[in-house]
Amino acid sequence: MDAPSLNSALYRAEVMHQRLRPRSHRFDYRISSWLIDLDELDQLDRLGLLNFNRPGLFSFYERDHGDGSDRGLKQQCQQLLAEKGMPRASHIRLLCQPRCLGFGFNSLAVYFCYHADETCFATLYEVSNTFGERHTYVIENTGPEGVPLRQRADKRMSVSPFIALDGEYRFRLQPPGQHFSVLIHYQDAEGPLLLARWRGRRVPLQRKVMLRELLRPPMGLKTLVLIHWQALKLWFKRIPFISPQKTDPYATSVGSGFKEADQHPPSSGRPSGPFSQENVDGNPAQ
Repeated sequence: MDAPSLNSALYRAEVMHQRLRPRSHRFDYRISSWLIDLDELDQLDRLGLLNFNRPGLFSFYERDHGDGSDRGLKQQCQQLLAEKGMPRASHIRLLCQPRCLGFGFNSLAVYFCYHADETCFATLYEVSNTFGERHTYVIENTGPEGVPLRQRADKRMSVSPFIALDGEYRFRLQPPGQHFSVLIHYQDAEGPLLLARWRGRRVPLQRKVMLRELLRPPMGLKTLVLIHWQALKLWFKRIPFISPQKTDPYATSVGSGFKEADQHPPSSGRPSGPFSQENVDGNPAQ
């Protein structure tokens, strides 16, 4: 069954992380990602493509996101935009991994907030850790339409026990269309530390495509297993362990855009190696 003219979509995607110091460490893996229009949840449920707030092969629970309550997720986003002095969104689309066979975990989910004319005016980066905490970074899109967005935010929540809380995220974002790309540079007082990339290619939202997804390990379970496996590898490499700083179970903060000239701090020069342009752009996931 094809999805009839839906904004929601399925993406074949891949994730890459590369740490630069004190020892190099890199991993890549393939995942499936969904772009879910929050106005289409009931329709996706009726079509049998994605169960809404109920069990299923693929299911989307609003309490898996936002403040974790049963309050409508779009309502939460609208309130958050208002609190940060931004206009109301005509529609909101969430890039994430819904539950598969009951398993679900999103280390990162991204909300794209649109005006009625399809202008994407704000981005919400929702980061979750394995300690039961979640933080949403709200950033107004100030760049021109049609070019990758460049944004930044101060890190406010511990994510990895091998990276200190103090630091800054730099985002380079291509909103979802036929492809999407989320590139994250993380740097601390000593300079660039980590590069993470999540990118994907749109595929038909069809039942047969989704059934093939069941031949893969559930994405949420796979993500959690890989997080702990990579942590074990870092421990074997004697990367210093840093006790996570506890924060509120759910909090939000505001980031900002930045100019191309400000993308790379003068002290570090223009990036090479993992921060080179080919790693920023690359080819979309196949």
